[in-house]
Amino acid sequence: MLVAFVLDWLRGKAEVNQETIQWLLEENDQLIHCIAKYQNKSRANEYVQYQHVLHRNLIYLATIADANPNSAS
Repeated sequence: MLVAFVLDWLRGKAEVNQETIQWLLEENDQLIHCIAKYQNKSRANEYVQYQHVLHRNLIYLATIADANPNSAS
């Protein structure tokens, strides 16, 4: 995974716990609601910024899932 996709406060930490994953999932939920709100208002500048953060979070979570041999298939 590229370091650019890692949240600043997670860089350099090897351990990812359930609390971190839950926080990211909750943030993603909020981001999706904000993106939908701004899309409905045709405010592209605002929702594109949120889409970038959502994309970063999803890439990070996917990387964790791919690296975890115990994750459900």
